[in-house]
Amino acid sequence: MARGPVDVGVGPVSFADLRAVARDGAPVRLAEDALAAIARAREVVDRLAAAQTPTYGVSTGFGALATRHIPAEMRAQLQRSLVRSHAAGSGPEVEREVVRALMLLRLSTLATGHTGVRVETARLLAALLEHGITPVVREHGSLGCSGDLAPLAHCALALMGEGEVRDASGTLLPAAEALAAAGLEPVQLAAKEGLALINGTDGMLGMLVLAIEDLRMLLRTADVAAAMSVEGQLGTDRVFAADLQAIRPHPGQALSAANLTALLADSGVVASHRGPDCNRVQDAYSLRCSPQVHGAARDTVEHAATVATRELASAIDNPVVLDDRVESNGNFHGAPVAYVLDFLAIVAADVASISERRTDRFLDKARNHGLPPFLADDPGVDSGHMIAQYTQAAIVSDLKRLAVPASVDSIPSSAMQEDHVSMGWSAARKLRRAVDGLTRVLAIEVLTAARALDLRRPLEPSPATGAVIALLRSSGIDGPGPDRHLSPEIEAVVGLVGSGAVLAAAEEVIGDLQ
Repeated sequence: MARGPVDVGVGPVSFADLRAVARDGAPVRLAEDALAAIARAREVVDRLAAAQTPTYGVSTGFGALATRHIPAEMRAQLQRSLVRSHAAGSGPEVEREVVRALMLLRLSTLATGHTGVRVETARLLAALLEHGITPVVREHGSLGCSGDLAPLAHCALALMGEGEVRDASGTLLPAAEALAAAGLEPVQLAAKEGLALINGTDGMLGMLVLAIEDLRMLLRTADVAAAMSVEGQLGTDRVFAADLQAIRPHPGQALSAANLTALLADSGVVASHRGPDCNRVQDAYSLRCSPQVHGAARDTVEHAATVATRELASAIDNPVVLDDRVESNGNFHGAPVAYVLDFLAIVAADVASISERRTDRFLDKARNHGLPPFLADDPGVDSGHMIAQYTQAAIVSDLKRLAVPASVDSIPSSAMQEDHVSMGWSAARKLRRAVDGLTRVLAIEVLTAARALDLRRPLEPSPATGAVIALLRSSGIDGPGPDRHLSPEIEAVVGLVGSGAVLAAAEEVIGDLQ
């Protein structure tokens, strides 16, 4: 069911608002308080534009050219030139959800009343979101300071009726045609508006919020996968007891351990080796320490969410309108966002790494406690899941490279005026690839663990892990048997993990995981 429009006021939009607009195509509506704040700030800009004293961003050039005073009759051309010249991206198109997220966040900053745009310009940006018109933004071009200039300039270009866009159906066409088809008129940018439309951390922030949403789901799914691996490898659930977590009180660790305990409850497999005859002393780290790794990842994600929440409440522009004046500032620098984007890439790599190690143990006859080598139907004739683990290993290796931070790099630009940049956009782009990689690695663990648990029968898995196995089997992914084309099965489970279906299957049985 389609949700109603997201109201954009002077306050911040929420994670849920951003997800609804970016991923679900929800329209937006400028609230009355935002319209009033925009109008008040515009009055300040108009007054300063008419004054004899130059004001940066209103009646001067930009960046290294800020010392030049621009006559009133040339200021409209100044705004057009700014947007056209800054729309200099290159490479593949950025995903629709990312562009919609950055458009929403730019609109949110305009709505604070600190940028000085006109009401009609803000309304047109909202209208593009409402009609599903998505400007073409290119992969390369942003240094993360002054914010995401090039990506935002491509969006501003569309407001002028220039450049390329995709309509709601995904068709590529000139912006002027898309606006006309929607009954919209392009704007002629006035003083200050060009800067207001392109100075912001909106691209990197939008990708951060979307990644946090994805990682929150994937980390709970990682607990599901780990529980299946602990169970399938005849591991113990005793190490996940609450009193053991309490003596090292990291909140994420406690949540992950509680999830594992719930997921393994009433497992016939675990019960089969719980008695005095069990000769297992300690499980391998990849099994026993799953809550410590998954929990640390959770805590890092929540730190990133704190940073994102602060940024959502920010008005990022340069210069900004404050009361009756316009002031230059450095709030557009993307460092706070870039740092946590890099931190989350480390998290994705390490959670994937421990998942791959758990998977590998299933395939080694010396370590899998009675299962056939590589879980093969006829070892030697069949290879089982041998190469599925290769795929995991290849992805984990990629994730390690993606974990190298972008934010420690800086390339000076703008004739050394912008001599330290955040590279936050680059950090965000590689995080998106890392989240996709983590999804794939977890999917292969789930696929492999399900096969192993089927091979443990007649021992019964827990109700929660059994529900995940049933989901796979009802989705056309067969159980153990002779070798078959494995790639389609992997891709099917990737879809089930990425959509949240694997997590939902377990939660339907035991309630929401934490």
